[in-house]
Amino acid sequence: MRGANSSKTERARKLRQVENDAEGLLWSELRGRRLNGFKFVRQVPIGPYFADFACRERMLVVEVDGSHHADNAYDERRNEFMNTNGWSVARFWNTEVLRELKSVLETIVAICDGRLVERTHATDFTFLPVTERS
Repeated sequence: MRGANSSKTERARKLRQVENDAEGLLWSELRGRRLNGFKFVRQVPIGPYFADFACRERMLVVEVDGSHHADNAYDERRNEFMNTNGWSVARFWNTEVLRELKSVLETIVAICDGRLVERTHATDFTFLPVTERS
């Protein structure tokens, strides 16, 4: 049996303490199975990366990004790692979460319910589903 990785646990705890307004607002809607009964956790380590939010049941990572994430090569590698390891990734801009929270939540529910399954790339939202492997 593997034990806890104390350095990753400590890093996740520190990340939880410095969330931005958009992350805090979204977390208030995701925590405690408030979103259609789906269980989300925050700042969870996945490999060498940390997901802002993750639903293990649906293998979904939800990221809330600021402008520094635009066309970021690090994020591309991170997305590829998540997808390769079975995680779909939904990325929303901070401003979208703050201005259109209801739409963001509806989109997350659509992903979790399996109604949104196609790769999507818009100015305010990106969804990278896990592709089927043969």
